[in-house]
Amino acid sequence: MAAGLKRYEAEHDWLTTFRLPPYAPDLNPVEAIWSLVRRAMANTAFDAPDDLDRVLRRELRRIQLRPHLTNGCLTATGLTLVPPTPP
Repeated sequence: MAAGLKRYEAEHDWLTTFRLPPYAPDLNPVEAIWSLVRRAMANTAFDAPDDLDRVLRRELRRIQLRPHLTNGCLTATGLTLVPPTPP
């Protein structure tokens, strides 16, 4: 960890940090989101970059409108999300 970040962390007692491994896709909910997108686009050939863009946007929007999907991706990490307590 950079010295500046360590100093910042030490100076702010309200800040809670968690050290994660440098490469841990199983702890990254974005990996699960991309898995959902890839599954929806499996075996698809795109004629033009605009076609790919349109389908990507559609799939990401579909996921965005279904909170249970994003909640499932967060839950799959096994990490708990606890909102900070106001001072």
